[in-house]
Amino acid sequence: MSETSVRQHTTAAFYGQAVASFAVALVATGVGIYRLNADGWVRAFLSIAVLYLVTSAFGLAKVVRDRQEAGQLVSRVDQARVEKLLAGHDPFEKL
Repeated sequence: MSETSVRQHTTAAFYGQAVASFAVALVATGVGIYRLNADGWVRAFLSIAVLYLVTSAFGLAKVVRDRQEAGQLVSRVDQARVEKLLAGHDPFEKL
């Protein structure tokens, strides 16, 4: 029986690039809000909105990942059932 990995591994470079990109975007947004020519209340509101957006993006990414992993697991279970059925079938057996 052939084994296929359910998990897909990313390279360290891709992971580093994703983390760096997130950090740069968050810092740039923070600096932009800080240097905004507006009252403190407006900057505070925008900061809270950015934090809410970031946390909801993490939540959405987790839900998408969980649904994808669940689909891969179901596919793997179905594949195992088919392989078991085929392994037990003898085409030369008399009916």
